[in-house]
Amino acid sequence: MSVFNQSRKNVIRLIFLAAFAVILLQLINLQLVSSKYKKLAQENAILRKVVYPSRGIIFDRKGKAILDNTTMYDLMVTPSQVKGIDTASLCRILDIDTAEFRERVISAIIKNTRNRPSVFSALLSPDKYAKINENLYKFQPGFFLQERPVRIYPFNTAANILGYLSEVDSNFLKKHANEGYQMGDYAGMTGMERSYEKVLMGERGIQYILKDNLNRPKGPYENGAYDTAAIAGKHLYTSIDVELQKLGEKLMENKIGSIIAMDPKTGGILALVSAPTYNPNLLTGSERRKHFNELYRDPALPLLNRAVNATYSPGSTFKTLQALIGLHEGVITTGFRVACSGAFYGCGGGKPMKCLDKGVFDLRGAITISDNTYFATVMQRVMNNPKYPNQDSALAVWDKYMYAFGLGHRLGIDIPTEKRGHIPTPQYFDKIYGQGRWNYCNFRSVSIGQGEVDVTPIQVVNEMAFIANKGWYHIPHLVDSIEGGDKFGLLDPYKKVITPTDIPDSIFEAVHDGMQGVVERGTGIGAKIDGITICGKTGTVENYYKGVKQPNHSFFCGFAPRDNPKIAIMCVVENSGHFGGTFAAPICGLMIEKYLKDSISGDARKANLDRLSKLNLIPPRIYKELRTRDSLDHLKDTAYLKKTGYWKTTTDTLETDDEPDLKAEKTKSRKSDKDSSNTPAKIKPDAILPDNKKKATKDSINI
Repeated sequence: MSVFNQSRKNVIRLIFLAAFAVILLQLINLQLVSSKYKKLAQENAILRKVVYPSRGIIFDRKGKAILDNTTMYDLMVTPSQVKGIDTASLCRILDIDTAEFRERVISAIIKNTRNRPSVFSALLSPDKYAKINENLYKFQPGFFLQERPVRIYPFNTAANILGYLSEVDSNFLKKHANEGYQMGDYAGMTGMERSYEKVLMGERGIQYILKDNLNRPKGPYENGAYDTAAIAGKHLYTSIDVELQKLGEKLMENKIGSIIAMDPKTGGILALVSAPTYNPNLLTGSERRKHFNELYRDPALPLLNRAVNATYSPGSTFKTLQALIGLHEGVITTGFRVACSGAFYGCGGGKPMKCLDKGVFDLRGAITISDNTYFATVMQRVMNNPKYPNQDSALAVWDKYMYAFGLGHRLGIDIPTEKRGHIPTPQYFDKIYGQGRWNYCNFRSVSIGQGEVDVTPIQVVNEMAFIANKGWYHIPHLVDSIEGGDKFGLLDPYKKVITPTDIPDSIFEAVHDGMQGVVERGTGIGAKIDGITICGKTGTVENYYKGVKQPNHSFFCGFAPRDNPKIAIMCVVENSGHFGGTFAAPICGLMIEKYLKDSISGDARKANLDRLSKLNLIPPRIYKELRTRDSLDHLKDTAYLKKTGYWKTTTDTLETDDEPDLKAEKTKSRKSDKDSSNTPAKIKPDAILPDNKKKATKDSINI
């Protein structure tokens, strides 16, 4: 053999050896190093299925489940395996077209990649589930059914307390990046579902299912050796009395406002009513998105929890706090008397601040009669107290009292989006009038709960608990205990007794005397109940909406019984146009009777309950807004929602990224739109919200 041939032979051998080495190394890589093809093989042979745990159940104070679980199914898709399936049949079952089918698959890829399962159609109705389950073999391996625990509300009540669940989106995942959520999960968005999400959610499990060569499930992979069990969420035990809650919602039908009842000894909320409300079952199940869109667009904003989000001037209910400050600061005594000839003239030539009752009143009588002149004089004395060098420092001291009473800041109730209200400070008036250019006469209406002071309903009921307890309170809360213990310390703030002042019991007793007189012979006699001593205070609150004066709000707050109080309560009926004793007081009286006696007794009391629940006190502006909305072809227009403020007000207040599915609404048939427009609208009016509220420029008459 020639040298040339011998050399060529060696080269060929080297080429074959190199090729063999490359193949060997690649085999080693594929078998021992790379997991790519192993994953592909497993995806063809093994189905990885997320097992969602049951969320914790929420119970009322008597052990009744007010929020429970049922089971529904999601249709899941793995985009990389959607090949050769009966697309037309699936579209017919889901009532979608092929364009939407493609859009959903693309959306799944964007959200969760091609190789991971995503929700294709969430929370199937029983009818759709049955049809898909029967024909599932046509849609495999790309589609499978996955169980999903779904919330149900057995009493159809307490929507704004309990909150709702929604599928997480990219914004939610960014905010909660280290909390284990992934696309397709559901999380609490509002109410207790949001506040106690970490204990209610439980822990997801994983199940591996072996498939045959036709992608049909055969059974657990490796007998379940690699499966992890789902861990159910923990139950919550609340202070809510569901029967009292239902009564409150009944009394507030066709009205706007709120009722809050609380145990003053513990701070536990017994009932928290926000009107208008809605059936919480509307925001669960297969029709959730449709109902959310309807509620979101409602100009009455029923998704808002007015008990913690709406703010009001407190009106004459504020006078009890003025009495405490005046007595404790020593600028008056219980025997201090003021003569009222029909108005307060303490600011000289300015327009007098009117009052309804002429006469001479001491402290107890002034609370009972709700005399404006008396409490305007009290606050003027506080502002001119000689022990403070100027009115800046006097107002700062007054502010400290109000903050101690729980006003001007968030109390910390265990549902989200609580508002802080507003207590005016020296800095606030400096910005308005200029430093040193203001005095008491610039804000005299604050003395009777008007002008620059704002409170939330939860703050009002808390101040009643503070007065009932003679100087202390617990932060209002809904949850008393958590199954298995409070390992996250969520309940720690509510166990502390808060004693913010050193006001002696004798001062509280004097205020109690006046408040008892309100119910027994004064403006709050509508709350009177035989055999129960109630201390209360009415308020008739002037208010404006977009610069236009509205009918007065009706306020009442109080506690009972006077000795050993068991319930503190407040009610506001917005724009009723009547005094606080006309509607709010009798509503509170019925709530107190129901809680303390467990029933409403006597034909007259039952007839009054029926009368109040049937009263329609919706202000005219709500009807006007509703007619305007219905007459415009902008219900599905994003620009219209933003322009009118519905979008911003709702998203800001709920602190949720959940938005109406405008695109889905637009694709609905004309017939569906026509049917919904022909359905008589149930009026669900709005509250006076912070962004819309404008202060009165005139002094008010309050009782």
